[in-house]
Amino acid sequence: MLNLPFNHTVTLIIITVIVSLIAFQNQKLMNRLIFWPPAMQRGQYDRFITHGFIHADGTHLLFNMITLFFFGSVIENFYKQYAFNMGFVLFYLGGLIVAILPSYLKNKNNSHWASLGASGAVSAVLFAYILFQPWKLIFVFFIPVPAIIFAFLYVAYSIWSGKRGNTNINHSAHLWGAAYGVIVTIILEPRMIPHFLNQLSQLPF
Repeated sequence: MLNLPFNHTVTLIIITVIVSLIAFQNQKLMNRLIFWPPAMQRGQYDRFITHGFIHADGTHLLFNMITLFFFGSVIENFYKQYAFNMGFVLFYLGGLIVAILPSYLKNKNNSHWASLGASGAVSAVLFAYILFQPWKLIFVFFIPVPAIIFAFLYVAYSIWSGKRGNTNINHSAHLWGAAYGVIVTIILEPRMIPHFLNQLSQLPF
């Protein structure tokens, strides 16, 4: 019998895919889990977490879960040393909360605003990964891009798109999730700063 290691990354992906697929077919469930300010006023604070387990469509779900799959295990190996092996799960859930919080404070009285998806937490995972391996190639639409270059482009695009404000994508959550991933990782392991700078100085070309 195979003795497969328990992997929280895969578990999070499985739960997210199952809940998202069910919510695609069940509008009542979608409405209950989505992040919606009026629900917060009724004490439904669980939505700070549940909104990260539903997605707008299959493409949204697929992009987030593929990103989490490729980079989650590396960050999980770092975080599993904390909180009795639950460090990565707490880091991920914390990313969902921190990433959505600024948007909530801005829109807490706006009943027409809502948000969903794991993008904030996935951004946290991705940017924490960049601290470890900044020159690692990331395939963006099948094009290899160094992780650190992707980080700059990602931040620039999110800021630009957020200012335009003509899409349904919560770019603020992407940025805050990314910042959370970097800051928390450095707080837990300050030596990550010299490691990152050392890795950055080792140009692959």
